[in-house]
Amino acid sequence: MDQRYEAFRQAVEEELRSLPLLGNKGAISTKTPSKPPGMGEIPEPLRDAMGYSLLLPGKRLRPVLLLAAYAILREDWRVCLPFACAVEMIHTYSLVHDDLPALDDDELRRGKPTNHKVFGESIAILAGDGLLTMAFETMLSVPVCGVRPERVMAAMKEIAFRAGVRGMVAGQTMDVVLEGTCPRQDMVEYIHRHKTADLLTAPVVAGLLLADATQSQLAAGQAYGENLGLAFQMVDDLLDVEGDASVTGKQTGMDAIHGKMTWTALFGTEHTRRDAGQAVERAVEALNVFGAEAEFLRDLAQDTLVRVK
Repeated sequence: MDQRYEAFRQAVEEELRSLPLLGNKGAISTKTPSKPPGMGEIPEPLRDAMGYSLLLPGKRLRPVLLLAAYAILREDWRVCLPFACAVEMIHTYSLVHDDLPALDDDELRRGKPTNHKVFGESIAILAGDGLLTMAFETMLSVPVCGVRPERVMAAMKEIAFRAGVRGMVAGQTMDVVLEGTCPRQDMVEYIHRHKTADLLTAPVVAGLLLADATQSQLAAGQAYGENLGLAFQMVDDLLDVEGDASVTGKQTGMDAIHGKMTWTALFGTEHTRRDAGQAVERAVEALNVFGAEAEFLRDLAQDTLVRVK
């Protein structure tokens, strides 16, 4: 699995760094530009701020999920790299905004200072806006657009829905609104399903849509992504309690400080660990429709639990 994961991750990394829109070359500058940008160019401080967060070293889990889901059914997975990069842009924008003082007020992300600590709050907000809109521009450059436009539009709709006001943004909203209130299981489940699971489900289903999956295969991919997402967030809750900031790359103990609704606050660490394991089992079981071709995704789900062992 490690070699396969690294092949996907490295392909995404190379594609991100080759994006002509970012033009990330040379040292990052936070100085005031000496001249206006040319026609069609991104203003330098915005470009630098977008590139700073997007290119920080990471596991690239979401783009890997998209490529791996597509690869279950088709071998030419590289044609989906623009889609994979777009999903990473959306994820990165959400992190940039989530780290802002008005939300989680975090100082570290992936072991480095958060975007607003480097570029200031105003540019960080605009960098997040830029990454979100550039994601959709990037998806429209997918090579299969001209051959299978209906698949591209269906995949884009899936990603937009799960990233938007009934998906990730909805989960983030409830996460903020309910800070400091007594944890309730229905509310915690809602937040986990939308704040986290939606943006893990989206790339799986989008990858399958691009590969022309059947309805039963799409349903299986959705069940896999949703349960993987629940397990992933439960593990994140555990890491905030038990993790080491030097390993996780972000501050720990912040959920308790902000009075967040988490699985650990509701049930404690051992119960959360058990529930995460059960969610992984459901994710793995959902892949039975694909047979041996989904072995990579099965292993990936199991590895989610290793993060807290």
